[in-house]
Amino acid sequence: MTNLRVFSGRSNPALAQKIGEYLGLPLGRADLDDFPDGEVSVKLHEDVRGRDVFVIQSTCTPVNDNLIELLTFIDCLKRASAQRITAVIPYFGYARQDRKEEGRVPITAKLVANLLTTAGANRVLCCDLHAAQIQGFFDIPVDNLSAEPVITTFFNSIEDGQLVLVSPDIGNLKRARVYAERLNGDLAIIDKRRKSGHETVSYNVIGDVKGKTVLMVDDMISTGGTVVQACELVRRSGARRVIVAATHGVLCGNAIKNLSGAEIEQLAITDTIPLTARAAEIKQLSVLTISKLLGEAIRRIHRNESVSSLFID
Repeated sequence: MTNLRVFSGRSNPALAQKIGEYLGLPLGRADLDDFPDGEVSVKLHEDVRGRDVFVIQSTCTPVNDNLIELLTFIDCLKRASAQRITAVIPYFGYARQDRKEEGRVPITAKLVANLLTTAGANRVLCCDLHAAQIQGFFDIPVDNLSAEPVITTFFNSIEDGQLVLVSPDIGNLKRARVYAERLNGDLAIIDKRRKSGHETVSYNVIGDVKGKTVLMVDDMISTGGTVVQACELVRRSGARRVIVAATHGVLCGNAIKNLSGAEIEQLAITDTIPLTARAAEIKQLSVLTISKLLGEAIRRIHRNESVSSLFID
């Protein structure tokens, strides 16, 4: 571990500090600042020549600022002769722009992959990409961790009758099935049709939720519209309790208002994205840390050990 260095950007220093504590390493010293015109400035105060370096930065709000800071940090490390640079991106911004759904639009997730590689990243470590195929946008190794062990532990703390895992849409079915197998629960799906990028309409529940505890899991909660509509639907279908968990708490737009008034008994999200002070208005909210999972992945990558075995019983 003497050859390992871990640095943090400014997007999520609390998570980076927890990862450092898990590894038993102090975070690398660096100055990150902005010039008066808004340009980012990075200066290292650590010798990284020939070192295995990890830089932790979620590309969450402000997305473009955090992305440019990450790219600048990687370039700085490359020019300081780091042996290997791994970009640890707990939340990968632009992941929802992973395909052309209509003409004359970009595939921005691919653009971000190109930028990270060009900047000098040798490897990427992230968590619950919105679409797993984004790994194929890179020509360098990508480790896409799942928050499943963390969220499953949370769900296991709920000892209450028969469980049913509900996927809030068809695209999330594979993830819900994994949890259903882990928790020995039933599986149900919300039949959802999207009107636009800002509005969704949920129609019906495919599966039996009557009298059961519903566990609903998704990769992210943005405005909360999908989750709130799904919760209302399963309640009307006779669900006894509704528990929701998500990896990424984007919580933009009217998310705080929507979730505060939702029929959700408990809501858990991980700390891939730091929450604003307003999140305290969501009384049902619990924050789960993903630091141990990321820390162990960093340790294994550094030692050239298997990362996928983290998710094998």
